Formats: sequence, C-alpha cells, structure tokens
Amino acid sequence: MATSLPFLNSTGIWLLSSRQTRRRSQIVSRKDLPEFSAKAVISSQRLRLWPSRSDERFLSSGYLTDVSSSMRSVSVRSQLSTPLISSNDEWGTWTALFATGAFGIWSEKTKVGSAVSGALVSTLIGLAASNLGIISSDSPAFAIVLNFLLPLAVPLLLFRADLRRVVKSTGKLLLAFLIGSIATTVGTVLAYYLVPMKALGPDSWKIAAALMGRHIGGAVNYVAISNALGVSPSVLAAGLAADNVITAVYFTSLFAIGSKIPAEVLPPPTSDVNKDSETKNKIPVLLIAIGIAVSLAICKAGALITKCLGISGGSLPAITAVVVVLATVFPSQFAHLAPSGEAMALILMQVFFTVIGASGNIWSVINTAPSIFLFALVQIGTHLAVILGVGKLLNIELRLLLLASNANVGGPTTAAGMATAKGWNSLIVPGILAGIFGIAIATFIGIAFGVKVLKFM
Repeated sequence: MATSLPFLNSTGIWLLSSRQTRRRSQIVSRKDLPEFSAKAVISSQRLRLWPSRSDERFLSSGYLTDVSSSMRSVSVRSQLSTPLISSNDEWGTWTALFATGAFGIWSEKTKVGSAVSGALVSTLIGLAASNLGIISSDSPAFAIVLNFLLPLAVPLLLFRADLRRVVKSTGKLLLAFLIGSIATTVGTVLAYYLVPMKALGPDSWKIAAALMGRHIGGAVNYVAISNALGVSPSVLAAGLAADNVITAVYFTSLFAIGSKIPAEVLPPPTSDVNKDSETKNKIPVLLIAIGIAVSLAICKAGALITKCLGISGGSLPAITAVVVVLATVFPSQFAHLAPSGEAMALILMQVFFTVIGASGNIWSVINTAPSIFLFALVQIGTHLAVILGVGKLLNIELRLLLLASNANVGGPTTAAGMATAKGWNSLIVPGILAGIFGIAIATFIGIAFGVKVLKFM
C-alpha cells in the first residue's frame, strides 16, 4: 500500500522533497536518521499513517512541512490524468462510441449537421471527448473497431457493386466520372507540388494518396489507403476533419453552379434502388443476419488472400476486390442484401469516425490541419476546373459533369442526394452506381499512385 504513495519508498520510509534536502549542508547517512515506524490503518474513508512517539521530534523538525500539500497536488494530478471512462471500462467505452455515432447520424437532420456531414460531427465529438478526459484515447475497443468492424462495413457498402450494371446503366455519366477521376489525379499532383505538407514528415505523401482515393471513391477508401500506408492516427483525423470542411463548401458550390439547370418532368424511375429506399424501414431481420454473415465470410476470404499472397498494409484492398467480384458474378443475390447491408454499414462507419477522432491529439490536429486544408482546397479546385473544361470540350451535359464530380468527391450517397434535390430523377440510380464504382476502384488507384509517384515527388 505504501508503494502507491509518491512520498513513501518501497519500505514505507518518508521521503524528503528536493527543497527540504537542500536545507542541510552535510551529507546525511542512514545512521543519522532517527528510527521510527509507520503503520497503515485502513478505514472505510481514507488511509492514515500513524507515527510512533519516538518520531514526533523528527516529524515536527520541519522536514515534512509540505507533506499534506504534496498529497493534495498528487491527488489532483491523478484525477486529471485519468479519463472519466477508463480504457478498461468496456461497457462504458462501447456506449460512448455508439452513442456518438448515433448522434452523428441524427445530426444530419439538422442544418448544421447536414452542412458538415455526420462523419465530421462524430469525428469532432470523439476528438473532444478523448482530449477532455471523458474517454480514453487508447482503449482496446478502438482496435476492435479498426481490425474488425471497419472491414465488416466494406462488403456491406458494396453489395450493389455489379460492374456490368454500372457500365450499362450509367451511360455518359460514367465517362464524366472517369474524367473526374483523372481530374482528381491531376489535382493531387499539382496540390502536392504547391502544398507539399512538409510538416507531416513521412505522412505527407501518404495523406495525399489517401485524399486522392477519398476524392475518387469515398471515406472508406481514405481509411483503407491510410491503413495500408501506415498514416498516424492524429494525421488521419486531421485529414478527415479538414477534408470534410472542404467538401461541405464544395457541394454548396456544385449546387450554385447547377442552379439554372431545370428539373426533369419525368416521373421517378421505378428501380430496385428506389424500392429499397422506400422500404428501408421495413428491412427483414433475416436479411440483416444473412448480410452480416456474408460480409464476415468475405472478410475471412480477404484476410486469407492477404496472408497467402504476403500483401502488406492490411486486408481492406483484398476484401474490396472479393466483394466486387462476387457482386458482379451474383448481382441479384447481392442486390437483395444491399438495403440491410447499407443500413448496417452506416452505423459501423459512424462508430469508426468516432474512433478516428478519439485516437487523435487535438493539438496535433490543429497544427497539421491547415496544411491539409490547403492541399485539399487546391486538389478539389483543380478537379473542378479540369472536369468542367474537358467535359465542355467533349460536349457532355453540365448536369452530368456536376453529378459525376459529386460522386467523385462525396460518393454514392451525396450523388443520389443531389440528383433527388435537383429533380434529375433519371440520374438518381446512375449517380449511385457511379459512386459505388468509385469506391470499388479508388483504394487500388490511391495506393498504387502514392507508392509509385507521390512517394518520389
């Protein structure tokens, strides 16, 4: 018990502070110290140390005048350094993670949340909670989210990734999307040349590659590339926070550019995608169970492929490849599981964003976010200029270019939202498919371009 108190050594002897020791000019040996004893008496309220009568003269001689104040200061420091929800509090940690994720989903129904996205809301709350001492920044639950729940979410997101249907259904929108992907690549090179983000050290080219994948596919690609290349947690959180601000402004700009494009007079398409969205609140429990089981099996297959081929950087790329192949070979079966899969993936991704925030250091995020913000600004600005310029030369409709750009930067969800809001009903399904196509290819493009090009710039 005595070892838990900073002013006692392992034998229970009172230790002198450095200031008190300096009061004595001579060297004090063990023989010079008076003999005294200390016995611990534990009560239900506190721990008391009772010296013997022979110690009174020594204790009152001025050597230990600061003991009580030392106890108080040590006690305060201990309380401030211990989070409210400790890393060993598993139930408390999981409650905090899922509650924050639920709040992020709910926030998108508000004006502020819809403007900045639920992902950013969950990330910022997680960042604040860990840095204010509410939850631990290194809980074992975080590893479970990163190693199991995140890979589980990838197949759930890609049950609609039937590449044959993408090619048949998107038409010129797919061409516009490919132009946008090239535009993102050009923007990445230019942005990395102008804003090299040297303050990030070895993470600079890695975060550039991750943001490239983010602006071809979506947030899940950003995470997969970051994990594969080994981006540090604080830089990952800073990049996500800075990019979400940029994309929120960018989507507003796309709506402004397309403000004069009229809505269609055609009725909404009666597709499987729309039927699924209309009945999303009536998803059978059986489909949810099957979707999770299939996703787990795909994760197992991806992990085995990664291990057998000796691929470094995690199993997310292999998992992505497996689910895309299966969704293309068995389109009807996987499309039937898509609504339940997307609902589960939404929850898991929000929990992941919370973990990303909670793993970051707020001062590191503040110091690194400005350079990442400037990089993303140049990258997306170049993307918009190139896709609009090349699209005009090829006589592609402006609405197709805007929707393709939205699918590039935001993914299938934001593309569908824009098509619905603008009344471009015939483009809702193609927008979703183009976004899913981006998620299917962006991880491989980002990793390859980062390792082969950005690393040597």
